[in-house]
Amino acid sequence: MTGAVDELLARLKREHGILVRVESTQGSAPREAGTWMAVWADGLTATIGGGQLEFQATEEARAWLAGGPAIEGIRRYPLGPSLGQCCGGVVFLSYRRIQASDAQALQKELLAHLEPVALFGGGHVGAALARLLSTLPFSVRWIDSRDGVFPDELPAQIETEYSDPVQQAVADLAPGSRVLIMSFSHAEDLDIVIACLKRLRERDDLPYIGLIGSKTKWATFRHRLESRGFTAAEMDRVTCPIGVPGITGKEPEVIAVAVAAQLLQALYSARP
Repeated sequence: MTGAVDELLARLKREHGILVRVESTQGSAPREAGTWMAVWADGLTATIGGGQLEFQATEEARAWLAGGPAIEGIRRYPLGPSLGQCCGGVVFLSYRRIQASDAQALQKELLAHLEPVALFGGGHVGAALARLLSTLPFSVRWIDSRDGVFPDELPAQIETEYSDPVQQAVADLAPGSRVLIMSFSHAEDLDIVIACLKRLRERDDLPYIGLIGSKTKWATFRHRLESRGFTAAEMDRVTCPIGVPGITGKEPEVIAVAVAAQLLQALYSARP
């Protein structure tokens, strides 16, 4: 499974394209600012949504690719009057011609707008979750204390890290990281939770800490954390079990869907 950024980078090796980006919106709109798509002579990568809006933007981008006039500045698209869409808002789009020499800068630019996730654990559930998150608006820092557990080829949105002891990696996680803990060892899981709670005391910059496991596991962890001086309010910052309620399957892919859905809920509920 590859993400949109990987597809864009692969196509740039053999052809030019046009990057179309939502710069801002007013009122009701299909997608938010920062959303992008790449237009090629015979295809699209990603989507800006909106049906007729995307169709018109694609036609204009392809006209430029085919030798038509360059598209200057930012264009305004009223969705109701001019495009016949029910949203009724306004979308402002920018257009940029892209080629192979832009690949490195584009990768950095497009990944910078993703929300950081720190995923501890390279097991079956971790692997399923990493693959799924790479198709969503997240960048993944995938961490394990065991060397050689990660696949050789991964989407651009996933960065792997070997850390031993594993909890040492908590100190330099990106601010705002959502943390998912599912190592091969309960002892490692506890060490990571402790490191996260200590970081919350110092910086309070980890908005979500999720620990895989049952209610029984979490009751045991709470007892051990309490004995180390953590308060009930601090321990309540940890979500365990993880995943949206009602999805009870134990298959790695099912767990991954439930956890990814919970991350998305937390992400969008925090936005204005």
